[in-house]
Amino acid sequence: MYREKRSREFYVLAAFFALFVLFLYGPLSAILILSFQGPNGGLTFPLNGISLHWFVNLFEQQAVGDFGGSFRRSLTLGLMVMVVTVLVSLLAGLAFRRRFLGASALFYLSVASLVVPSIIISLGIGVLFQQIGLQPAWYSSAFGAHLTWTLPFGVLIMFAVFNRFSPAYEEAARDLGASAWQTFRHVVLPMIAPSLVGIGLFGFSLSYDEFARSLMTSGTYNTLPLEIYGMTTNVTTPVLYALGTVTTLFSFLVIGGTLALISFINRRRRDG
Repeated sequence: MYREKRSREFYVLAAFFALFVLFLYGPLSAILILSFQGPNGGLTFPLNGISLHWFVNLFEQQAVGDFGGSFRRSLTLGLMVMVVTVLVSLLAGLAFRRRFLGASALFYLSVASLVVPSIIISLGIGVLFQQIGLQPAWYSSAFGAHLTWTLPFGVLIMFAVFNRFSPAYEEAARDLGASAWQTFRHVVLPMIAPSLVGIGLFGFSLSYDEFARSLMTSGTYNTLPLEIYGMTTNVTTPVLYALGTVTTLFSFLVIGGTLALISFINRRRRDG
């Protein structure tokens, strides 16, 4: 079979993309390599032996830092933000399919937090909680601060999805006698499910590694990004690199699992 010859521009763009990926992930390779230092290894090259010592040490009691607790808090917070982001973005997308009084003002208000510096939002929410007599905490004030970051993205994605969604499918379902709930459950929801999964991944990933909006709102207990930042000023062993490797692998596992779920949904939709 004849294959069209690729143009010179294709190779130029491919080389540019390869350089971009190298620039983006190249520094991670140093973290990955140094995390396999031997028991007597340090924070710099060359390697002093090769072992899994620092990965084992990571899950032991640390003199400085609470990796296990901060990871559980970030994971729980990310899941909370993910669920609320998906639900609110879906409801907003459905609501804005029809015009209503104040729609424009509500839209601009919902995306306004994207242009406000994150540290200002973190400071404002932290001060607000203190003024009303509530103690800032990762599950309350930080939760709200993270939603100011994830919800605008989720809402904008749903707007784009419904702008391309043809109402003919819903009209056909109603012509066949389906109720409004049956139309949404059996027609609309399966078609937008991959987008909802993407919004969930987006919300989780933005919350999981958010630093600035957690700085003034997490309260007594740190989230994982804050804990890592604190450890960089105190920990002088490769256990910090092991932590970076583990958290990076966890992020890739989340992304891979989400892509697999989207592929499964699309395959079921085609077969159905």
